[in-house]
Formats: sequence, structure tokens, C-alpha cells
Amino acid sequence: MFLNMKTAVAAIALSAMAGGAFARDLVINFDDLNPGPKKGFDDAVALFQKENPDINVIVNNNDREAHKTAIRNFLTADAPDVTSWYPGNRMAPFVDAGLFQPIDDVWEENGFKEDLAAIMPTMSRDGKIWGVPYSYYQWGIYYRKDIFDLLELEEPQTWDELLAACGKMKANGVTPFTIGTKFLWTAAGVFDYLNLRTNGYDVHNALTAGEIKYTDPRIKATFTNWETLINECGFVDNHASMSWQDAIAPFANGDAAMYVMGNFSVDGYKNAGLTEDQIDFMPFPTIDASIPGAEEAPADAFFIPTNAKNVEDAKKFLAFVARPDVQTQWNKTIGQLPINSKADISDDKFIQEGFALLNGAAGLAQFYDRDAPAEMAKAGMEGFQEFMLDTSKMDAILERLDTVQEEVYK
Repeated sequence: MFLNMKTAVAAIALSAMAGGAFARDLVINFDDLNPGPKKGFDDAVALFQKENPDINVIVNNNDREAHKTAIRNFLTADAPDVTSWYPGNRMAPFVDAGLFQPIDDVWEENGFKEDLAAIMPTMSRDGKIWGVPYSYYQWGIYYRKDIFDLLELEEPQTWDELLAACGKMKANGVTPFTIGTKFLWTAAGVFDYLNLRTNGYDVHNALTAGEIKYTDPRIKATFTNWETLINECGFVDNHASMSWQDAIAPFANGDAAMYVMGNFSVDGYKNAGLTEDQIDFMPFPTIDASIPGAEEAPADAFFIPTNAKNVEDAKKFLAFVARPDVQTQWNKTIGQLPINSKADISDDKFIQEGFALLNGAAGLAQFYDRDAPAEMAKAGMEGFQEFMLDTSKMDAILERLDTVQEEVYK
């Protein structure tokens, strides 16, 4: 069950009760009980309440997995005025079912088409905009700068430069990539980047939406590039038995030089004994120069259900959420990136690099297991891991995924 609470600054609440009652309720369903994200959200709600004392904010907070299970039911049965959810294809089923309402007016009135330009394609569907994001973080390649310096390597900008750098690493006894695929989603990050660089953002979305097959020549080309990466670069042995945290060890001890991963991993590198001077970040290199550079950047957002009772104040809250000052403080609390390009970011070099990268991106993918339906994502990621263990199974894996796709999207 949801944890119900009324969020308000005490003085404001007492003042309101003294006057009789709040003028109106605003019900918000949130999806993270972890301390950092919960504090970031609670602090934002408290500020919104302070600025809008005539609105009584009622928060229903739940953990993410339970929220995922409950959302369709509460959108149809007893919808809140605002709910947290995900952009991209994860919002598509609710948009298509008429359970979210468009908020183009919120974007127009607040200048968000400029300030949130990088993520607008991810928030759009059928020519309309459906939500407001509050946070995201970059993926890319984290690498051992000290190893690169020792081998006199520059950050590879292109596919050929990456393969050449891998050759030099291997010649000097260094495995180019670490990874732990025990929990599968790390392999999806590698697949997504290879697909984005081979085919682009639209093909990524078409695949995860079930509009093209896994045996499509474009997806086969992605897997062919992946086979090249495995053969000419290579990943650490026994990755299928390691979590992403386990895979930090070969990175920290110098056995491996690169890690395709999200920015949340930086603390793990430091906790393993690496200094900030030993670690750096670079975008995944270009494979086809004609394809605009989309990035992997999972985002969190808020939406207004079609059955919301207090749409006026819901729109006010979404406009508040995307303000630069609000996003600055919120993301400082949770250690992630604000999406508003006018927000301030910390001096942390990884946050700085990620902010610059994502604000210049041609599109932001929401990660394979967020963009694809859960059943498809599970089968797909199992196939990705299997392929990394034995590339000769490519055709059989892709044909199997076509079969799953036919069942999932029918």
C-alpha cells in the first residue's frame, strides 16, 4: 500500500488550519523511498507548498517496483493529479491508452522547448508533449586515464580509433573493457550505444516499440559491430558471473581500462581506491559520421493523468519542477544532472562533462529495459548476454527475439 502523508511546512500548515482549511488538494504519486531521492522530492514539495500555501499537497510514495505494478490500476481507478513515470517508450502505452494528458501549454508558457530542448523528443509522441522531466544522468565510457597516459593513448573519437586503441591495450596486457552481465542490464547499455551509433535514435525507438524485427539488417549490423568489439577489443573473462559492482575490481586494479556505464558508478570507482585523477569519461565513439549523436540518458519525469481532478495545480507543479533553481537543488541532493539547461551544476568533473554531452545530444534514449516492454526487455537482455558469451549464436538469438517480439507486441 502507498504511504500517505500530507507534506507542508509546519508554519504554513498551522496558518492554514487556523484559517479553516486549504483551498484545494493536489495529489502526487511518487516512486522512490530511497533516502536521497526521497529527500530531494520532499524538499521540492516543501518549497512548492511554501510558495503555494493555498494548495494542500498530498503525497503517496511507494518503491519503484511496486509503483510499476500499480500505475495502470491507479490511472484508471483513482488517478492522482500528478504521477512520476518514465519518458520515451515507457510512457507510450499510457499515452496511447489515453491515460496521460498532453501538456504542450506548460512547455510553451515556460520556455521549456528551449530550456529542455535535449529531452523534448523523448517527452514527445504523436506530435504532442506529455510530461516534464526533473533529473537524468549520462552513460558513456569511463576509463583509466593513467593507463591511457602510460600507453600514450588519446580519447578515441571514432570507431576505427577505438579499435586501434584496443589493439595497443591488448598488446600491453590490458583488457580493454570490463563489464559484469550477471544482472543483464549492463549488456543492454553496450547494445544501446552500438545501435545508436550504427543506426541512430529513431531505429532504437522503432526496435523497442516493436516496429522493426531483430533480424532486420540494421539490427544485424549492430550485432556485427558488437562482434567486432568483442573480437578486436574484448571484455573481461567470467563477466556473466559478475555484477556491475564486481566488474569494478579489474578496472580498479588495472587489468581493464574502460567501462561502458552510467555516472552513478563513479562512487564505486573511488570506493575501490581510484582517485579522480585516475578516472575520466568520454562519449561512446562515432561509428557512422552521418548519424546524429544520440546518448543514453535515463530520465525521471512527472505526468498528469487524464483523470486528474486538479489539473490547474498539477500544471503549476510541473512548471515548478522544471524551474532551473528547483532542478539545481533537487539534483544536488540526489547527485544527478538537472535537465534544464539554465540550472546550475556542481563542480564535479563528471557532472560537468555529462551536462555538456547531454545538452548537445540529438536525442536521449531511455535505456533498453525502460524503452522496451518488460517481457521483451528480459528476453532481449538474456540474448545480449548469450551473444557476448558466444557470438556464433547471433542468428539463432535474433530469430528467437523475433518470436518473442511477435508475442509481446501482438
